[in-house]
Amino acid sequence: MDLKKGFVKVKPESLDDLWHLFNLISSGDGVYARTTREVKIEGEGMRPAKGERIPVSIGIVVDDVSFDKSINRLRVKGVVVEAPKDIGIKGTHHTINVIVGNPVTITKTKWLEHQISILRTASEQKVAPMLIVALDDENCCIALLQHYGFDVKMEVKSKLPGKLEAEKRAEGMLGYFKSITEGLDSVWKRTDGNIVIVGPGFVKEKFVGYLKEKMPALAEKIIAVKSVSSAGVAGVHEALRCGILANVAKQIRAVEEAGKVEEVFARISRGSRDVTYGVDDVEKAVTFGAVELLLVGDRLLRGGPDERRIKLEEVMRKVEKMRGRVMIVSTEHEAGEKILSLGGVAALLRFPIG
Repeated sequence: MDLKKGFVKVKPESLDDLWHLFNLISSGDGVYARTTREVKIEGEGMRPAKGERIPVSIGIVVDDVSFDKSINRLRVKGVVVEAPKDIGIKGTHHTINVIVGNPVTITKTKWLEHQISILRTASEQKVAPMLIVALDDENCCIALLQHYGFDVKMEVKSKLPGKLEAEKRAEGMLGYFKSITEGLDSVWKRTDGNIVIVGPGFVKEKFVGYLKEKMPALAEKIIAVKSVSSAGVAGVHEALRCGILANVAKQIRAVEEAGKVEEVFARISRGSRDVTYGVDDVEKAVTFGAVELLLVGDRLLRGGPDERRIKLEEVMRKVEKMRGRVMIVSTEHEAGEKILSLGGVAALLRFPIG
């Protein structure tokens, strides 16, 4: 990192790191990396030139950034400003695919404090992924919780006989638990994460008992069993939203984001004057030095007109200058969508205004 020259060089080590870079890289930034580029090789005689993809180090000014977690890469599109002269591609468009293990250099005219904080936190903290199993007697969802939100890895339906057929139902429950266990074991072997079991009623406790009997090594990875009112994907959302994961996943970014967004809505519902939302009202609160925590939906920093992004970054800079904190909220999970419903910007205030 050399902030005087405006650059940092990083090597992403996980999918979470790619997500951090997705939130850091903006339109107008410079990105420099080793990539591949198709160049024309002239044929002999009358044969037309053919394309050949070669490795090359280039730099681009960023136009757009997209995150594809399904294939573990970040696509950074822009105009080439630095490249070997002999391939003649300066001024053309190129996409750099940032992947785990490959270094990349990022330049900005101005690095904000929250951006540096994200980099330092990502560098210093190595957080194991967490597996959430949300189940009842009808359905189950196994999801992988990471900084950017969660990925649904498997859904299982029970198809149990009715409660009047007790013997068949008990047999069916064992088959249901076996299917969940096989899926959970498969996902766990790829992630080596801790496990949290959630759901309504007593089925979750029965499943834990089954797991302890059939796969004790996997059961040892369970760090919490919590109650929520729903199972399946809805249960994962609820566990994230209501904060029951906070104590067992303090380092998981999505949990903290969800908690802060819920605090915003709680204060709004109470009619408190120590909360505000929308760019104009938040900007007004900043002028009073009232903003303790500024929440910004990540989509606002990537999409829309440059004027809005520049204005928003200036607001963020003022908050940090006045010793407030800025949190970029991922729109990959429910909390981010809630922030977008408030115009993409909200603030928890040190004192009431208005």
